[in-house]
Amino acid sequence: MCRRLTNKARFVGVVFELQVHHCAEIAIIALCRTEPHLQMLYSLSRSALFSLEPERAHAVTLSSLELAYKTGVLSRLYPMIQQPVDCMGIRFANPVGLAAGLDKNGDHIDALAALGFGYLEIGTVTPRPQAGNPKPRLFRLPAAQAIINRMGFNNQGVDHLVKNVEKCRYKGVLGINIGKNFDTPVEQAADDYLLCLERVYAHASYITVNISSPNTQGLRALQSGDALTELLDRLKNRQTQLADQHGHYVPLVLKVAPDLDEEAIVFISEQLMQFEIDGLITTNTTLSREGVEHLPYGDEAGGLSGQPVFESSTRILEQFSTCLQGQIPLFGVGGITQGSDAAAKITAGASLVQLYSGLIYQGPELIQACVESCGQALTMIDSA
Repeated sequence: MCRRLTNKARFVGVVFELQVHHCAEIAIIALCRTEPHLQMLYSLSRSALFSLEPERAHAVTLSSLELAYKTGVLSRLYPMIQQPVDCMGIRFANPVGLAAGLDKNGDHIDALAALGFGYLEIGTVTPRPQAGNPKPRLFRLPAAQAIINRMGFNNQGVDHLVKNVEKCRYKGVLGINIGKNFDTPVEQAADDYLLCLERVYAHASYITVNISSPNTQGLRALQSGDALTELLDRLKNRQTQLADQHGHYVPLVLKVAPDLDEEAIVFISEQLMQFEIDGLITTNTTLSREGVEHLPYGDEAGGLSGQPVFESSTRILEQFSTCLQGQIPLFGVGGITQGSDAAAKITAGASLVQLYSGLIYQGPELIQACVESCGQALTMIDSA
C-alpha cells in the first residue's frame, strides 16, 4: 500500500537512494528540485552523480525512477500539462516528448510517462539483440551541457521491446525508433528495417526510421542517393500493406543528422514528399566538435548532443521547413536546455519537440518549462 509521503519521508527516501543506489539522476532531481528546503541536497546529489561513470548512472537513474513511479511520487510532482497538438493524424497531449535513446528497450515506459511528457519515443531497437560498441562509450561535458556517445544501438532486440510495450499501462502516444544490426551489411539494411516495422507496427503510435546515428558504420550512407530511395520505397510499400492488414494506419517518420549540406536537405525533402513519409525528426547527434574542442572528453569519438548542437540542429530544421512548405510535420530536437529553446524550434517550423540531454542537466522541470513555452509560441503563430 502506498502512503502519502511527508517532506521528511521524501528527504529520508532521497538519502536512502544516495546511499544504496549511488544516486539516481532524474529520480533524485525529481524529488529535490520541487521542494525548496531540499535544494542543498539536490546540489550535493548532482556532484555525486557526476562523479559516477555515466552509463552506470544512467542505469541506476532508470531503476530509481521506476521506484519513484511505483510509490506514486512522480504523478504527484509532475501532473500532465494539457497542450494538445494534432499531428500526423494523432492527438498529442502536449508537444514535448522524450527522444529515443533514453529507454532503448521500453523497460521504463510507465515511469517516464509519469514525468509529464506529451509523448514518448523508445528505442532504437534492432531485429536481434546486440551489445553495442565497447565501453567506455558515454561521456559528459558539463561545462557545455553536452554529451558525447558512441553507444552503437545497444539493445535487447525487437521481441524484448514488444513484450515490454504489451505489458505497460501507458495509453498515450508511443513512438518506436527502429534501426539495423551492426553486422547487417548496409546493402541489406532495408531487410532489418522491414522486420522491425512488421514487429512493432501493431504496438506503435508512429514508427521512426533511424538512419542518422553516427555510431553504426555506414548507417548515414542511407541518407543519400539510391540507398535512401530504395529504403523509403520498400518501407512505404510495406506500411501500406500493414495498414490494410491491421485495419489502421501507423505513420512513418524519418530521423536525420544535423551534418547535412543544402543539396542533401533538398534531396531528402524531395524523397520524403515523393514517398509520402509522414514526419521528419531533425536532428540526431552531430560529428562536429564546435564549442567543445578544448573540453575534457571533447575529442572522444561519437555523436555530440546537448547545448552545442542547438544552433546547427535548428538551422537544419529551418531549412527543411522551407523545403517542405508545411507538407510534412517536423519534430525539433537538439540542444533544448530551457523553455525558450523549445519555443525556438516551434518558431523554426517544428510541430513537436523532443528532449534528452537537457534532462540530464536541467532535470524534469525542463519538461513543464518547454510545454509552457511551446504553448506560447504556438499561440503566437496561430494569431499571426
